[in-house]
Amino acid sequence: MTIFASHIRRLLTLTAAVLVAWAMHAQPDASLSHFWVSPTYYNPASAGSLDAIHLTLGSRLQWVDIKNAPMNFMVMGDMPFRFMEQRWGVGARVEAERIGLYTSTRVGAQLAWKRKMLRGTLSVGIQPGIISQTFRGEEVIIPDDDAHDSSDEAIPKQAVSGTVFDASAGIAFTRPRWWVSASVTHLTAPSILLRVNRDAQDYYEFNVSRGYYLMGGCNIPIKNTLFELQPAAMVGTDFNAWTMQANLRVRYNRFLSAGVGYRHNDAATAYIGVNLKDAYIGYAYDYPISAISKVTYGSHEVFITYNVKLDMKEKNRNKQKSIRLM
Repeated sequence: MTIFASHIRRLLTLTAAVLVAWAMHAQPDASLSHFWVSPTYYNPASAGSLDAIHLTLGSRLQWVDIKNAPMNFMVMGDMPFRFMEQRWGVGARVEAERIGLYTSTRVGAQLAWKRKMLRGTLSVGIQPGIISQTFRGEEVIIPDDDAHDSSDEAIPKQAVSGTVFDASAGIAFTRPRWWVSASVTHLTAPSILLRVNRDAQDYYEFNVSRGYYLMGGCNIPIKNTLFELQPAAMVGTDFNAWTMQANLRVRYNRFLSAGVGYRHNDAATAYIGVNLKDAYIGYAYDYPISAISKVTYGSHEVFITYNVKLDMKEKNRNKQKSIRLM
């Protein structure tokens, strides 16, 4: 029993170490299968793209059955408005993430400038915000054996936290049937100084990498049917690692949609979604195709959106009444 317990303890330690290493070296952006539903998550230029107050609620449970695997929960909202005869977009996003012994909260406000051109709309957006990070050092378990050093000062033994300014920017171009965007998240590549308290002199450093994203998608109606093809793709990198995912969905009568997707060297995805007037409910299941499939059955993701329609038509502000009708 002692040998068995030792193996279990080593496995848990290894799992925690892998998750911590992943968190320390990757940019803190979730790999969302519903990236096409929530483009403002990666690109603030997408704020205000619809003539509606667009609200999004999303949750991702990654690598179910692995203890301390990533969990993300996010709330986003955006809307268009007019200022000085120019269309703009404004939005906000709040995200909570838990991975390993790390807990993160990310908050951002978005502003996008828009201009009609080439029978479409060009958007340029910025997102100032903050990242708040906590590491639960009191939960660290270091085995007492020759392979580990329980006195390693590089590992916090109590809870440490810190907050830092963050910013993102992007550009997007949309047409009635297709869209494309490019963005950079965490522009300043901030370093979060984790301390026991604000006045503590000792600190641990968490480095946030920039993320570079290119996304696009389109709607392709199938002639003489009620079906549409909806392909979408995204490529992301921090120049240390990269990810690519693509999907193809079929929508029937603008109501029911289903499809499949692929994330390079990571997972195969199955989608199903329902449009209910001004709302959308979507579910995605990621089946892992990497070695991690030996310890997990996959990841689950749910997104819900709701639109409150707005009248954004240009109105004639210089209306004149005919003298004959006065």
